[in-house]
Amino acid sequence: MLSGIYASTREEELASVGWSAGQKAQFLRQQFEAQQRHYHGPDYSGALFQMITVDGEPAGRWYLHPRADEIRIMDLALLPPFRGRGIGTALIRGLFEQGAQSGRRITLHVETMNRALGLYERLGFQRVSNNGVYWLLEWTPKPASTVSVGRTPLLELCA
Repeated sequence: MLSGIYASTREEELASVGWSAGQKAQFLRQQFEAQQRHYHGPDYSGALFQMITVDGEPAGRWYLHPRADEIRIMDLALLPPFRGRGIGTALIRGLFEQGAQSGRRITLHVETMNRALGLYERLGFQRVSNNGVYWLLEWTPKPASTVSVGRTPLLELCA
């Protein structure tokens, strides 16, 4: 299931390459395995790995790394049928609430050409730095801020 969610995030990118279905599958498998090794390595000790379900149906995944001064969104991926339905927005706003309560900023990296960049900026993330491929984005809680969190019905997170 996790590899299928990962593959769904790369479909658009791989549509333009001249590879066979088998070559694409092999590439995606290798990339997924490399990502998993990295995320389960020492850089992300203590990370939280959660499946997202909607009405009991697998909808995606998100990986978080709580740190002393920030909560890093390592990965947030929704399957295509669940995109554009406010699920990611609800998850991020809930995380903003946690950040505001604990005084921690929320950070993430997003590819410069990823259309999710617009969503993150609409939600209040600011561009901090760019390494040519990824933007580092940051949301910082305001002192004594109140964060309004919308609820998505029947949204569940499974560890």
